[in-house]
Amino acid sequence: MKKTVITLVSLFMVLVNSVCAQEKQSFREWAQTPPMGWNSWDCYGPTVTEKETKANADFMAENLKQHGWEYVVVDIRWFIANDKAGGYNESNPVYVIDNYGRYQPAENRFPSSSNGKGFKALADYVHGKGLKFGIHIMRGIPKVAVMRHLPIKGTNGITADQIYSEEGRCKWLKDNYTVDASKPGAQEYYNSIFEMYAEWGVDFIKIDDLSAPDYHQPEIDMIRKAIDKTGRPIVLSTSPGETPVAAAKHVDSHANMWRMVNDVWDVWKDFTHLVKVAHDWYPYIGEGTWPDCDMIPLGHIAIRGERGEDRMTRLTKDEQYSLMTFFSIFRSPLMYGGDLPSIDPFTLSLLTNKGVLKMHRDGTSVKELFNDEQKLAVTSKDKNSGATYLAIFNLSNKTQKIQVPMSSIGIKDTKRATLLWSNKQVGKVKGKVSVTLNPHACTLYKLD
Repeated sequence: MKKTVITLVSLFMVLVNSVCAQEKQSFREWAQTPPMGWNSWDCYGPTVTEKETKANADFMAENLKQHGWEYVVVDIRWFIANDKAGGYNESNPVYVIDNYGRYQPAENRFPSSSNGKGFKALADYVHGKGLKFGIHIMRGIPKVAVMRHLPIKGTNGITADQIYSEEGRCKWLKDNYTVDASKPGAQEYYNSIFEMYAEWGVDFIKIDDLSAPDYHQPEIDMIRKAIDKTGRPIVLSTSPGETPVAAAKHVDSHANMWRMVNDVWDVWKDFTHLVKVAHDWYPYIGEGTWPDCDMIPLGHIAIRGERGEDRMTRLTKDEQYSLMTFFSIFRSPLMYGGDLPSIDPFTLSLLTNKGVLKMHRDGTSVKELFNDEQKLAVTSKDKNSGATYLAIFNLSNKTQKIQVPMSSIGIKDTKRATLLWSNKQVGKVKGKVSVTLNPHACTLYKLD
């Protein structure tokens, strides 16, 4: 009888542990394919307004939603009433914050947030378009909350100055302090802000200064618990990179997407650095968690951005094809950084190509074949049709002929080749794929 009781207890504990593990990993179901959307950073920096956010949401709903684009994300410092382009106003920022030390949208930029409504009305507007709403925040607790000794919601008298630390504080923006996970009230602070975001209707959150230059595991743990506690499926994006590969298992079990590199702008060297760093991240692609290439710096950017003047992307058309091809075959989240209402037809064609988006959505077994810093080849398989995708890139500054043996992608017989960007069949191939590419150009095949 005693043995039977022990066995039953053991079985019960196994079931409990299994349920807990499933609950912990349920966030993977919230991004079963790589998230796709628009982010305000590349074109508006820290100054985006409600009107501009709605204009981009309107365009997405009308022109991109049917292609899988769905997130509308307000990036950094939406709680500053007097921020500026080309950097940050750190000399005399006007912070908007509530009595519990939680940032609120600046009413002069987001009028619908008046009277304590936060982002609820803007989120409702985005949801009304059949889209999802996201925001950016910085890791930590506001320094103004610490200075004012503001209470932490959900605690019995604990104040902000009792849970902060200057250790590990962000070096490039001084709005916040680190939240010390060892202090009573620390978890409650993160619980309080995510409770508020859930009430607003937030579906996506990008959290900055979380992955690099230091990987802040204690705060990531608190954030994961806080999101799960809300009961709302809020997709978590950690930023910026380079996320350390040593933390791969942890970030893969806590976030839906994480940045591999720092900001990718419209210069070729950012792209070549990205594909080099990506080498270590191929095993972590999929199952609701995604290594993130960063935003897509194409089209009309830097209207009031951080880098450079108002412009169309400086990347050539060949370079733009290369960037979109790599982002897509690698199955990175796709977050467009340009202004959608002023998008040009060529850029729009890059965002709406059905064959390329199908590869992005349905690809599996993504693998780098080679990258010698002069040329790169990446392959994947379509999980439904069984077709093989093959992307070949000329990373060099000179025209070169590149060959890929079919045996390296597991193909022994003859296959029909289709150029995916143009949907043009180019005949049958056997033995090897051979192509001559201009500098910085690429080609993308479907082989079936």
